[in-house]
Amino acid sequence: MAAVRTARSVWTGDLNSGGGQVTAATSGKFTDLDVTLPTRSGEAAGNTSPEELLAASHASCYSMALSAGLTRAGTPPGSLDVSASVTFDMVNGAPTVVSSALTVRGSVEGISEEDFAAAAEAAKDGCPISRAMVGNVELSVSASLA
Repeated sequence: MAAVRTARSVWTGDLNSGGGQVTAATSGKFTDLDVTLPTRSGEAAGNTSPEELLAASHASCYSMALSAGLTRAGTPPGSLDVSASVTFDMVNGAPTVVSSALTVRGSVEGISEEDFAAAAEAAKDGCPISRAMVGNVELSVSASLA
């Protein structure tokens, strides 16, 4: 069942004044999204960043993991609105992804706030993208029902 997905980045120039583009090679769903160092650590100015792409990856993976867990428990979600905020900072002089904070608001029939919060926490720990980051990145989740 191994699945391989590919993205491609092309960079031109030096780190500080150069720039690049990133493309979803497997799906083709996005092409030539601009990335630069100044917009990576400052205002986005219409560009994406590795951290934004990681946040998108984490939010989408997490939403699938939470949906699966809720469905297994007999309370499939009507909807889940998930965001991930990934923080990029300097740690001991090295640029580092330090955290990914998930926020989820769910519409789920027949579940208490407490059970939803427990399912949300379990999904945070079970999501494959979370598992790829665990031990390196602080992970958190804030969950509420609509």
